[in-house]
Amino acid sequence: MEDNKKGISLSERLQEIAGFVPQGARLLDVGSDHAYLPLYLLEKGWIDYAIAGEVAKGPYSSAAENVDQAGLSERVDVRLADGLAAFTAVDKIDVITICGMGGRLIAEILEAGKAKLALVEQLILQPNNCEDELRLWLMANGFAITAEKMVADKQKYYEILVAEKGQMTLSDLDLRFGPCLRQELSAVFKARWQKELSKLEQALMKIPETNEQDRQAVKAKISQIKEVLHESTADY
Repeated sequence: MEDNKKGISLSERLQEIAGFVPQGARLLDVGSDHAYLPLYLLEKGWIDYAIAGEVAKGPYSSAAENVDQAGLSERVDVRLADGLAAFTAVDKIDVITICGMGGRLIAEILEAGKAKLALVEQLILQPNNCEDELRLWLMANGFAITAEKMVADKQKYYEILVAEKGQMTLSDLDLRFGPCLRQELSAVFKARWQKELSKLEQALMKIPETNEQDRQAVKAKISQIKEVLHESTADY
């Protein structure tokens, strides 16, 4: 999807997320904050309808104001609601985005609204942490990851997960690093884990030889990263 030349301007992270939204989707954006993502997609003509859900009154008011200023009040419903409580079957939502939250919180939101997920075709999720816990929830609840992307934005790394109904079996490496991400081995993915590897190697040097339990735990993490990056683990 091309960047918008006018109107809403998205961060690189949100641009990448927008690129996964199917054309013509009826979207629920949970924790929409300023409603930037749905407004961007509507201004591009990529989707026709969206719900911007927000649980906090401040961001809700900000989203409502932005929608009103954009003249899109008839195509974006801004709703003050907790998680998936923002939509009902009447809304015919088929895609849900939940972005910029901890992976554990995203899993909790999905779990709380699990009964409604039968109506939804696709989840587009961007956890800020605990990605492994979110993947575990998806695997345990009848969703299969169909795409993943690692994004670097303002010196931070973010993982985008796209999931649809289906079964998948993930290994420990898949849970931690992502089944698609670790197969693709993109430059951004390598940079993110090389940075983590350097941190762990420095941490290992500071752990006393007498503290074997902590040393082994760090060594295991180092070996795991090296395995995924296809580097030699002979030293560990």
